[in-house]
Amino acid sequence: MKIGIVLGTNEPEVVWNAFRFAVKALTANHTVKVFLMNSGVELEEIHNPRFNIEEQVIQFTQKNGEIFACGTCLKSRHKEGTAICPLHTLDDLVKIVEESDKILTFG
Repeated sequence: MKIGIVLGTNEPEVVWNAFRFAVKALTANHTVKVFLMNSGVELEEIHNPRFNIEEQVIQFTQKNGEIFACGTCLKSRHKEGTAICPLHTLDDLVKIVEESDKILTFG
């Protein structure tokens, strides 16, 4: 199954659970793409001792999960894309929605 996840928050527990789910889905041989928008594009700046987001993101990318970051949301925060959060557009989100069997939203 192809799963698309839209992550629109920087709240640590929500982000952690979104990526835990994504890793579990990849482990079950599903394809997963995560599109970051709103404050979700702040992914790399989220640090919380209770929720090890970095560990989940590393597992996600090592299992060939893909992350897309909304370019407009990044630019509104005076940020650029990175290797972990590459800059994309809403056209990419539309494509993810079109090709996914299921879409989940977090935040």
